[in-house]
Amino acid sequence: MSVLKQIEQNAVPGTVPCLDKEFIPAVLWDRAFRKAVKDSGKVRKIRIVMERNDQSASAYDTEVFDNPTAEEFAANMKHVERLVKTMFWIKGGSKVVIAGDASIAAEMNKIYDLKNGARKFDSEVMGNIYYHPVEFVSCDYDKAPAEKNPSQPLGRHLNGNRIGFDLGGSDRKCAATIDGKVVFSEEIPWSPYFEKDTKYHKDGINDTLKHAAAALGGKVDAIGGSTAGVIVQNRVRISSLFRGVPKEEFESKVSNIFLDIAKEWKVPFEVVNDGEVTALAGSMQLNSNSVLGVSLGTSMAGGYVNPEGNITDWLNEVAFAPIDYQENGPVDEWSGDIGCGVQYFSQQGVARLAPKAGITFPDAMPFPERLKIVQKLMEYGDERAEKIYRTIGVEFGYCIARYYDFYPAIDKLLILGRVTSGKGGDIIMEEAGKVIRSEFPEHHLEFAIPDETSRRHGQAVAAASLPMA
Repeated sequence: MSVLKQIEQNAVPGTVPCLDKEFIPAVLWDRAFRKAVKDSGKVRKIRIVMERNDQSASAYDTEVFDNPTAEEFAANMKHVERLVKTMFWIKGGSKVVIAGDASIAAEMNKIYDLKNGARKFDSEVMGNIYYHPVEFVSCDYDKAPAEKNPSQPLGRHLNGNRIGFDLGGSDRKCAATIDGKVVFSEEIPWSPYFEKDTKYHKDGINDTLKHAAAALGGKVDAIGGSTAGVIVQNRVRISSLFRGVPKEEFESKVSNIFLDIAKEWKVPFEVVNDGEVTALAGSMQLNSNSVLGVSLGTSMAGGYVNPEGNITDWLNEVAFAPIDYQENGPVDEWSGDIGCGVQYFSQQGVARLAPKAGITFPDAMPFPERLKIVQKLMEYGDERAEKIYRTIGVEFGYCIARYYDFYPAIDKLLILGRVTSGKGGDIIMEEAGKVIRSEFPEHHLEFAIPDETSRRHGQAVAAASLPMA
């Protein structure tokens, strides 16, 4: 039996998701890999260091087979490549140092080659975000660069008349607050994904802001926004909301869209990734730090508030982080990769599981409409819908356990987003909690799922606190 097959057999989950019986949790695969390395007696220590800039870098220590056979080298590469892919999307960076193994670094350069590499999508995106081509270099283990993780405060400003907005793929939400008290909230459906003209996006955002401003009597002191994608200093670096805009027009029409809107409103204006605002909302609502926030909506977003109550400069784009190592897992439409979180913990995940549960939809039906039907069936106690949520919950439990490998401390987990609305959200937390308690008792995690109003509008309220005014 091959080394990879042995590892796979030792990574079978204790709780098998009822609609995804081939599911291989990343956290269990890596544990099985490390055990195989240890049992072989051929242990080589390596350190993966991912650099964002001269002042910011993240490190991950692991072990691989030393002097590997061809099969063992294949296992080494799967282990390291999946780790690196996860680090790219959770931590971010463009230069990667593989300290302790030059052969792995050389192979990774092929995998992430911009022209022919299997991960060219990831390579292109990271290069665009950090304005530096992705590259892998090697050095001796004891000469690995130091880890540097700067952080800074985020939001929590409640004074004055504020507007907070949250942009998703199927709706845009907003809230108006006066000294922290919500006086208005609204949710408006929209379909930004395949719009080629950014006037659609800009007009929609301004329309939402005008409604909130009217509720404040026209007096607006600050505006904060939450949106899907990677946002750097109010500039859009990548976002599914603008996937319809031609690539060659991205820099000229998309990148500065929030800066342009800010000029029109002439008040302090701050926009960040929706995952960061999810974490901020959790920290504010729970009055606690060490909070991981995850939004399960049109896509999947993550954010993290560290033990000091600050945010890091990490990406936290958990949608693209692989959580399932089965060879025939669902394929992410953007990167072409398999087993990424977005295919499990979003509207897409619900739509993917529905046929397995015996619920069919017309091919042309949008994902938000499919989710609404599943939620309605769940309200009526439909067993098929329940299986969907229980499957998501089990897989989410293993996903959370995986996150502990990358986030230094998680005391509380807050989930938001349309997928968590209704009875289904409670089932997701129930099943995820069972997995953590039974298979990962070392993690003492408190689950928090807001009430129905907070889970749908909590991000907009937290976003309102972003700018200083």
